[in-house]
Amino acid sequence: MKRGFDFLAACGLLLLLALPMVAIGLLLWMREGRPIFYRQQRVGRCGRPFAILKFRTMRPARAGDAAITSGEGDNRITAMGAALRRRRIDEWPQLWNVLRGDMSLVGPRPEVPEFVDLESESWQDILSVRPGITGPDALAFKDEGSLLAGADDPKAFYRSHILPQKVQLQQRYAQEHSLWGDVRILFRTLGALRG
Repeated sequence: MKRGFDFLAACGLLLLLALPMVAIGLLLWMREGRPIFYRQQRVGRCGRPFAILKFRTMRPARAGDAAITSGEGDNRITAMGAALRRRRIDEWPQLWNVLRGDMSLVGPRPEVPEFVDLESESWQDILSVRPGITGPDALAFKDEGSLLAGADDPKAFYRSHILPQKVQLQQRYAQEHSLWGDVRILFRTLGALRG
């Protein structure tokens, strides 16, 4: 039932957002050049890797770049990218990930492989469900960029302070999720986006 809901909702949202997404893509191409999209390997359901898709908000990656942003002050973020991030518009292309079955509309936010411990019970619970575009951890840490910007070592701060809290929220979601709970999270997400 959840997969059917995700598929139909993603189809509807992609139809609704098709023209704005084309316009954003053209604007990104004219202002920032290529690539328009950013792909990064994340860990999905059952530990399978997949390429998450977003509008590119940072300069093209170079060797040695960190896997996570160092926050809102990260000098890799472009001017247009900052505007797209503010309203989470950069996440819209993940609707394709939902259509493909890599992701769900609601679920734990997918992590990069270096932060995932496939052997731990917590992560086995988390990876028993599809990752989501939004979820309880995304709502709890909607200002994650500000937290990382204030840290001396953003990666270490993420690993020691943010990630353990996210894992707790994600594990609870994986154990207790329901369609009605997902609908509530979607409405909370829309409220958070309005400001």
